[in-house]
Amino acid sequence: MRSLPKIGVLAIQGGVREHLRALTLAGAQSFPVKTREQLGAVDALVIPGGESSTMDKLARKFELMEPLRSARAGGMPMFGSCAGMIMLADRIVGAIQGQESIGGLDITVERNAFGRQNESFETRIAINGIREPDREFEGIFIRAPWVIAAGESTEVIARVSSGPHEGRIVGVRSDTLMATSFHPELTADPRVHELFVEMVRHS
Repeated sequence: MRSLPKIGVLAIQGGVREHLRALTLAGAQSFPVKTREQLGAVDALVIPGGESSTMDKLARKFELMEPLRSARAGGMPMFGSCAGMIMLADRIVGAIQGQESIGGLDITVERNAFGRQNESFETRIAINGIREPDREFEGIFIRAPWVIAAGESTEVIARVSSGPHEGRIVGVRSDTLMATSFHPELTADPRVHELFVEMVRHS
C-alpha cells in the first residue's frame, strides 16, 4: 500500500480549512503550516486563496518568505489557488507598492482581474490532466486573478470556455508547481487536488 504524501497548507491567511479537507479527500495527509519547522516536515505545500498582499506581509513578518522560496527552489511541489497563484507568479500586474511573491512560475498575473467581491461568479471549465477530463469542473472565482502571459516552460491547463471572459488563462502548471485562478477547495469535487497529489507522488 502506498504511503500517503504529507501536504501542508500555508496557514497564515485565507481558506486553510477547506484545502485541508480537500487534500484529505484526494488521498493525502494534510497539515497546517505556520512555521519554518512545520514547512520542513511536509512533502509539498498548498498556498490558499485570501488576499495576496496581506499574505506576503504576514509571510515576511513571520520570517517565512525566504524558507518558502528556498523550499520551492529545492523542488518542493507547491499549488496555489487564487491569491496562491499570485504568490507563485514571477510577475504581478496591479501589485501594491513593495509586494513580493515566492515566485517560480514563469507567468504574469493581474490581481483582482475578474473584478471585486460582488462580481464573483461560477463557470464550468475544462482542465487538462485531471481525472475524467471531459467532465467539466465548476470553477468558483472570487476577486480572482487571471494569467496575462505564460512562459514557454509553463503549461496552460485551464481557460474560461464561455462568456465575457472566454479564453482567459485560469490554470497553469510547470514542473513541480501548479496554480489556479479559481477555488477548487470550495467545491465537493476533489479532482484538482487529486492532480496535485499525483504531482507530489511523482516528484
